Amino acid sequence: MTSANLSPALTPAKDIPEALRADGFAVVSAETVAEISKIPLANLERLTQFWEGLPRDPYLKDGGRYRFRRHASYEVKNNVLTLVPHRAHWQSVDYNALHGGIERWFEPIQANVINDPAWQAVLLGLANVLSGLKPVTTWFIEAHQFRIDTTDGIGRPTPEGAHRDGVDFVAVFLLERVGIKGGETRIFDAKGSAGLRFTLTQPWSLLLMNDERMIHESTPIQPLASYGYRDTLVLTFRANGFQDSPNRSQQ
Repeated sequence: MTSANLSPALTPAKDIPEALRADGFAVVSAETVAEISKIPLANLERLTQFWEGLPRDPYLKDGGRYRFRRHASYEVKNNVLTLVPHRAHWQSVDYNALHGGIERWFEPIQANVINDPAWQAVLLGLANVLSGLKPVTTWFIEAHQFRIDTTDGIGRPTPEGAHRDGVDFVAVFLLERVGIKGGETRIFDAKGSAGLRFTLTQPWSLLLMNDERMIHESTPIQPLASYGYRDTLVLTFRANGFQDSPNRSQQ
């Protein structure tokens, strides 16, 4: 695994499709995220306040108290973003050996986020970029607000380990790192041994991956003093409908 440079090369907006084709991933600056979203960066940065007060994730099988999250699902068709009725997050055990095979009903993302034009612009901007790479009729998008903290002394961004998500593309935005060490991103070629490790530090910087080609994980975080946390936004894009349990329930 390449380890010499923990600040990865950044991909400009015009080169993102080619980077995804050639390398399977792109690392994008916050300024470029704002560019593809067609909004000022300050509008994005104002969204970060909505990561305060996230409810605790009740599904962690390791008994941890370190993960907080909210969830929402969307469809994008003809460049129109539509929020779909709240639904469970579900992955098969093929993609998540730890938490797969169960319906996880997370609390919905709140209306003040859902209705924020900057939030909508990020989702539509990425959908537009990805449609240029893989033309689809409808993108099925899941959005996850995450906070990982050090309540128990250590927080695990990916307790399931290195994994794929069973979608077409995964976008991981780093929003904040406060009082922590660790949280290093590691990505691997799913069909080989090549890999890269780096640490996202700029608020609203982005790791965008072709999920069919790349396996990813983030290393645990520890506090520099008494307490710290790491906030992220994860968006997944899938062309063939949402992943749903064979025994899907309604809530």
